Amino acid sequence: MIQLLCADVDGTLVGANGAVHPDVWRAAARARDAGIRLALCSGRPAFGITREYAERFAPEGWHIFQNGASVVHFPDGRTHSVRVTAEQSAFLRQRAKVTGFTLEFYGDTDYAVEDDDIYTRRHAELLGVPFRRREFDSFDQPVVRAQWMVRKTQHEAVLAESCDGLELWPSTSPLMPDTLFVGILPRGTNKGTGVQALADEYGIPPSDIMFVGDAWNDLPALQLVGYPVAMANAEPEAIAIARHVVGHVDDGGLAEALDLALRIREAA
Repeated sequence: MIQLLCADVDGTLVGANGAVHPDVWRAAARARDAGIRLALCSGRPAFGITREYAERFAPEGWHIFQNGASVVHFPDGRTHSVRVTAEQSAFLRQRAKVTGFTLEFYGDTDYAVEDDDIYTRRHAELLGVPFRRREFDSFDQPVVRAQWMVRKTQHEAVLAESCDGLELWPSTSPLMPDTLFVGILPRGTNKGTGVQALADEYGIPPSDIMFVGDAWNDLPALQLVGYPVAMANAEPEAIAIARHVVGHVDDGGLAEALDLALRIREAA
């Protein structure tokens, strides 16, 4: 029986036009009414438009952000967060100066970026927050995640970057198709650990969870759950390990996945 469905955001909930297909909200309501818990599991942070999506998708539930670095329960403010150390942050800042890659630092409820260009402004728009250039020294929250934001042509160079104790998780967004977002997380932190945290909170075995995703950073979660589902627009690696493949994000494929979860639950 499916007791929890976790869904990625970019390329799964949100399509190339920056909107959520209206069928998704209706399907989410049907799933909730049937007793299926819902959660978003995104590389995005827990603020701006993404928080609005989460609170509409599952108003009373837990959600996973920042590729598993933040697991947040909005109704009472509880969180499960990891930390990037001061030494690691300093190393990343130095590498940004050497490579010219755009670096962002994220806390649970805010972020900082020192570069001011068309890409960082577009990214702020994507996140649904006003753009504000901020010196890293003035950022007053613990860093739970860092991120390289580069052109897709720099894919190999940015993935060659390394730092002791940190892992890189690349992802994409249909809203910025020429950009590669590379999440930088404490080693062992990923969407799979985020989903496991929700499983522990709810007392649900991973075998009773459906995860719906499309990108490389979704792979740990897809490998963990009993019902891995890939979007039709997913990366080949995600489709290869999926138990089911649903429609394209722009055609409301997530609604198809939600209704699939409902049928599986009813048949159990």
